[in-house]
Amino acid sequence: MEKDKKEVLNLLKTARGQLDGIIRMVEEDRYCIDISKQILAVQALLKKSNLTVLKQHIHGCVRHALLNGEGEEKIEEIIMILDKYMK
Repeated sequence: MEKDKKEVLNLLKTARGQLDGIIRMVEEDRYCIDISKQILAVQALLKKSNLTVLKQHIHGCVRHALLNGEGEEKIEEIIMILDKYMK
């Protein structure tokens, strides 16, 4: 659990740093394709961090709820977030 938390924090901090760099690139009127590539890199970092958070949620909260007969609400949460993720 702590390992996943560190990984998520590192990914998010890296994304934040890259986002600051993208802002500077836009302010400096850098080449659009270079900016776009950096935006895609930040999106990939955010996607990876989100998947890690969801994995931890499933292994922790959802598993606990299922073992205690309270899984239906957690399953619906996962379905809702997957629906948003796929759009």
